[in-house]
Amino acid sequence: MKDVISKEQLFNHSIDAVWRAITDQEEISTWFIEADFKATLGYQYTFKSSEENGCTQITGEIKAATPYELIYTWIVEGTGTETTVRWLLEEVDGGTKLVLEHSGISNYQDNETALAMFNSFNGGWDNCIIELDKFLMKPINV
Repeated sequence: MKDVISKEQLFNHSIDAVWRAITDQEEISTWFIEADFKATLGYQYTFKSSEENGCTQITGEIKAATPYELIYTWIVEGTGTETTVRWLLEEVDGGTKLVLEHSGISNYQDNETALAMFNSFNGGWDNCIIELDKFLMKPINV
């Protein structure tokens, strides 16, 4: 089974704007999911999702938070299975290239669960990138 979900997206926004959107607790809570989050090495974060999204909580630890690279573990409530999420940003002409990878999905106990989680995460990350793009397009109130 394929073990890594990889998404790539170009944004017509500065690298700093995209970085804030994926690392700032308030911004994450606006476009993604309610977050107790700090992009600080070792920080134990919590994402709280609504019941309709299929899970109520995701937890993990920040493993790297260097300029424009963010890596954290990802544990869906009730599974005890740790996977890894990596965001990498790169400045390009006219904006920012984002590469998102979610790996370690084969860590789930059996192939059926791993496949179901892979499919769920894959669709979820597609929606996530759409929501991030919408968030970045909103005008900033000054």
